[in-house]
Amino acid sequence: MANLTVTITENVILNGSVRGSTNQLTITGIEQVMERIVSIPGDNDTTILLNKATVATNDGALDIQDTKYIRVTNLDSTNSVTLSLQVDGNESGTAANESCSILLEAGRTFIMGTPHDAIDVSDTSASILTSLKDLESLLVDSGGNTVKLELFVAGA
Repeated sequence: MANLTVTITENVILNGSVRGSTNQLTITGIEQVMERIVSIPGDNDTTILLNKATVATNDGALDIQDTKYIRVTNLDSTNSVTLSLQVDGNESGTAANESCSILLEAGRTFIMGTPHDAIDVSDTSASILTSLKDLESLLVDSGGNTVKLELFVAGA
C-alpha cells in the first residue's frame, strides 16, 4: 500500500505582505490510481467518472467504497465547463436521480474525498443536509467548446 500526498498552496502579495498558506493531506492505504486526460467534445455531455458498489457488472466503474480521492482539473486556458455531480439519492446503486452542477472555470480544479455517503441536494429547503448519499457519476458539459480535463482518482 502507498500514501497519496496532496499539497495545496496559496500565495499572494497584498500591500507588500505575503499572504496565503500551504496545507498538506496524506491519504493512506492507496492501492490503485486512475489518471487520464479526457477530451470533452463541444455540444456533448460526457461522463468522466462512474462509481458503483459492484464494479464487475459496470464497465469502467470504480468501486464507490474504495475511492478515497477525486480531482478534476480543467486544462483549458479559456473555456469553462459545467461539472455535474450526479447523486444516487435513493441509494439504489442503479442510477442517479438528483444532480448538482458547478462551474469549473478554465485552469481551475475540483477536489473531493470519498464519493460514498458524501453528497446530497435539496430543492425544498436551503438548510444543511446531514443524511448524505452516494456520488454516482461526474458529467461534464463544455458548451460548444472542445476542452481537455485531467481526472485523477485514488483508492484502496
